[in-house]
Amino acid sequence: MRSHTLLIATVALLAASPAIAHITLEGKQATVGSYYKAVFAVPHGCAGSATIKIRVQIPEGVIGVKPMPKPGWTLDTVTGKYAAEYDYHGAKLSEGVKEVAWSGGKLADKNYDEFVMQTFLTDTLKPNTVLYFPVVQECEQGVSRWIDIPAEGQGGGGHDHGSKTPAPGVKLLPKP
Repeated sequence: MRSHTLLIATVALLAASPAIAHITLEGKQATVGSYYKAVFAVPHGCAGSATIKIRVQIPEGVIGVKPMPKPGWTLDTVTGKYAAEYDYHGAKLSEGVKEVAWSGGKLADKNYDEFVMQTFLTDTLKPNTVLYFPVVQECEQGVSRWIDIPAEGQGGGGHDHGSKTPAPGVKLLPKP
């Protein structure tokens, strides 16, 4: 009887967990002045509805963005001017990808998928901080905005910083 109760509790917990899960970055740490493969994990849709579009805002100081195409999805990028000029392998970059969007596919609420891009984290980014990538998840019915970024000095470096709609974050490490 006791194992039956444990099984019911486990099933109930697993059934409830997708409701609190959010889009996260697989790599939790990255070094400034180096490449970073940003893998956005999408564990569910919007309140049971299938995901049909993922839009990722690229933070200032992240350059050389190359998103990975996904079969069945259309890949779009928005380019624009950077706030500063960055040195990238001897070239001076003053503009580049500011947003990446995958659309036209259909990721059922019961399924999991990943959306990937290669980036370069400039050495102008501050080590020992968390860099956030705001994400908007559009579904057949509804939208989830994973865009909350804690005010500086709050959040304590945790990736969800107590928000119900946290932006995915990566902890920046100093150059070795």
